[in-house]
Amino acid sequence: MKIVTVEQMREIERQTDEAGTSYEQMMEAAGLGVGQVVTDLIDVDGLSIVILVGPGNNGGDGLVAGRHLAQAGARVTFVLYKARNQEDHNLLQVQEMNLPILLADNDGDGSQLRGLVLDADVVVDALLGTGIALPLRGRLGSLLRDVGEALEVCRQQRRERQQMLRGPVSPKELAWDGDQLPLVVAVDCPSGLDCDSGALDPAALPADLTVTFAAPKVGQVSFPGAAAVGELFVVDIGCPSDLPAMQQIPLDMATAAHVRALLPSRPLNAHKGTFGKVMIAAGSVNYVGAAALAAEAAYRAGAGVVTLAVPAAIHAPLAAQLTEPTYVLLPQSMGAINEHAVDLLLESLNGYDALLIGPGIGRDEKTRLFLERLSTRRRTASKGPIGFIREAGGKQVSEGSPLPPMVVDADALNLLSEIKDWTRCLPPNCILTPHPGEMSRLTGREIDDIQADRIAVAQQAALEWKQIILLKGAFTVVASPDGETTVIPFANPALATAGTGDVLAGILVSLLGQGLAPYPAAVAGAFLHGAAGEMAGHELGRAGTTAGDLLPYIAAVLDLWQL
Repeated sequence: MKIVTVEQMREIERQTDEAGTSYEQMMEAAGLGVGQVVTDLIDVDGLSIVILVGPGNNGGDGLVAGRHLAQAGARVTFVLYKARNQEDHNLLQVQEMNLPILLADNDGDGSQLRGLVLDADVVVDALLGTGIALPLRGRLGSLLRDVGEALEVCRQQRRERQQMLRGPVSPKELAWDGDQLPLVVAVDCPSGLDCDSGALDPAALPADLTVTFAAPKVGQVSFPGAAAVGELFVVDIGCPSDLPAMQQIPLDMATAAHVRALLPSRPLNAHKGTFGKVMIAAGSVNYVGAAALAAEAAYRAGAGVVTLAVPAAIHAPLAAQLTEPTYVLLPQSMGAINEHAVDLLLESLNGYDALLIGPGIGRDEKTRLFLERLSTRRRTASKGPIGFIREAGGKQVSEGSPLPPMVVDADALNLLSEIKDWTRCLPPNCILTPHPGEMSRLTGREIDDIQADRIAVAQQAALEWKQIILLKGAFTVVASPDGETTVIPFANPALATAGTGDVLAGILVSLLGQGLAPYPAAVAGAFLHGAAGEMAGHELGRAGTTAGDLLPYIAAVLDLWQL
């Protein structure tokens, strides 16, 4: 599914009109789509619905939506911000149905509007479309603030009534879960949201759900505006997918259907070798759990064989906890991988399909030397016994064997940032998985600058570094060197806890080991991780869910979502 800018959407609509689907037909489909989303979520029969109607096409969408909701049995009232042309086809249809219309200009102190909102079960925001300029000024901003204040009063009154009728209720019971009213529905986008930048006006009306048309907009997956979108629904309004304007857009949103098509089949006659052998170089005495989380996640995502290459000091606690992986015991210094581990790891990689390096390895100088030598495939000429520390000072010789497809994660990224010309060391098309702090260290940019334009930052890094960039966070961005970019449609505080990145890294290396190319593996892995987080957050709560809680949900998502 494409993600578009405002200008791209205009061009898509223009080409759709030229292809034979008129603007009027698109508006009818848009309004019908809004009505259908609402009626699929709640029984609107007898409910009070207020439609806020703007002066442009967005208002026209709202008029159509209100008409369909009235036909479904709702008590619909339209509030027109400005008088519309009396020949407006959609306005005439509403008038023919004798549905009540309030003109805001005739409601000088806003008391009628506030009264309608206080009594409303659903408020549909069809005031402004995607092409607005911020900040909002004058009467429009005042109208939005009046609606927002009335909604808050309405919700507070309903909370108090619930408490009187049912006794104390939990916050979870009071949260909107699909039938908790009043419900705010944004048509195309919440009024006050810049759909290109994600900027949000202070007067903007946050929505419980947004029904957008043809494709998500960039600003709907960019913060702070994304927080006002609520649940996002995309409605087809008749724009053909093969339009030139659509085909030229490099930015996608991952969907379950898309990810399902990326994943390999699991034949009945498979054996463990069918699903790949993956090596995970991870862990140190301070971060034993990172290695465990990554290894179990790799198995849960379908890998056939998982080997943990870890400092010898943490082998015993890991082996006691995890019985499935095999182990390579790496040379260490004070419980951290040291530079002499390169020889053993390179020898052990023979026959492996993918390598993950980074979870929990720490930032010791000797570990940095290990990463530098590994990334340039340099090894020491002197060799010690397998599994033991090797003596320092050996002569450096070239190591010609290529590394398997790689995921570089966590402290491996932090250590890379300390290596001169690190971008020339790694083989191309590794999957790099920085969170904003790690991206800041790799790029030298401030975190706020990165977060302000996450898509562009990921795209630029992928192009310059010739790597697959998976920029973690709410609406994770995956970018490839050729410009292809995918946004993962999850923003979930349940994932904002230590160790969830290790789980993601394990999923990624598992998919690489199963034969996916790096970019599809990054997209599918990030989607699977996000979907597991959604399921865990829903069942366990968005506060208190731990990284370990995600693990069983990886397989559950693969099964229940048929991925």
